[in-house]
Amino acid sequence: MTLILTVIVIALMFEYINGFHDTANSIATVVSTKVLTPRQAVMLAACTNLVGAMWGTKVADTITRGLVDSNIVTLSSEILVCTLIGAIAWNLLTWWFGLPSSSSHALIGALCGAALAASHNDWRAIIWSQPNSEHWYKGAGLLWKVIVPMFLSPVLGFVLGFAIMAALYYGLRNQRPMRVNAFFGKAQMVSAGAMGFMHGTNDAQKTMGIIALVLLGATKAGTFDHLPPMLSFLYTPAPAADAKLTIATWIKIACALTMASGTAVGGWRIIKTLGHKMVKLHPINGFAAEASSATVIAIASWLGIPVSTTHNISASIMGVGCAKRFNAIKWTVVERMVWAWIFTIPVSGGIAYCLVKLMQTIGWVA
Repeated sequence: MTLILTVIVIALMFEYINGFHDTANSIATVVSTKVLTPRQAVMLAACTNLVGAMWGTKVADTITRGLVDSNIVTLSSEILVCTLIGAIAWNLLTWWFGLPSSSSHALIGALCGAALAASHNDWRAIIWSQPNSEHWYKGAGLLWKVIVPMFLSPVLGFVLGFAIMAALYYGLRNQRPMRVNAFFGKAQMVSAGAMGFMHGTNDAQKTMGIIALVLLGATKAGTFDHLPPMLSFLYTPAPAADAKLTIATWIKIACALTMASGTAVGGWRIIKTLGHKMVKLHPINGFAAEASSATVIAIASWLGIPVSTTHNISASIMGVGCAKRFNAIKWTVVERMVWAWIFTIPVSGGIAYCLVKLMQTIGWVA
């Protein structure tokens, strides 16, 4: 029981770090355009994240059942601890350097690395691809739920950001800049709220999926068979194979509040990179970037695809900047970000893999 509670605590630590690492993405533009102060933006993000986290469980279901084959490897509490530490280590490293890498992909990479080590290098433990004859986005496995969206969603964010910004430039070309800034200063509060909401629907659910994994495993193992009434909320029976995952309300609230707390503490490093270093933003630019990114994340959440908020908002900002002029983007900053994106899954997976192997060596896990 102590180990299970430890996993939940570490999972919430990951969510906290996700807060100051990823939620900053949802408020970076509205802060950098000076539409809201950091404190106001944090409150907006906290409220919209909380509401968004309550909205559906498709992404959590993907994390719980769509990436690792439970028939080959059992994700024990020890394995999940290694998963979370691997993701946290990469998040802290990239946060320290102010690089907006993906917490989502760090968690997914760590989960796959830990599962591979736990299965004694049986690559079948990772669900690589389960195509769907009807639509590609209904397929399961790492390819369809992670790899394809990892490349496709930033492209969509870039294109949509460019298109929205170009349309706004054309439609408002005869309007006075002061009037445009005044209008989009108000409109950006709506788009920033939408971004925060969509971040909650996608990112908060990933930690929910990890917590659900440990509770499902403990329930299946009979750990919770004789729980006192005050701890009965931990009991989580596995859903049927074709049924949707149902997550307890307390898990959603805990994850959402923890993420919001993290945002309030350390989000400024990422905000500086996205909102100031990459391209100079005005309210109209911030609105276009947030609207396009929120749209892409909304589609992904609806399909149960765990995409990266970081990749989407970064690509949308690039698209918005390129609509102004190509050299408006500071491409040296973009290059550093892209390298961080490339290394996220293999490095976090490698850390988790090594941790599990270490536990196997000293006899803590089989």
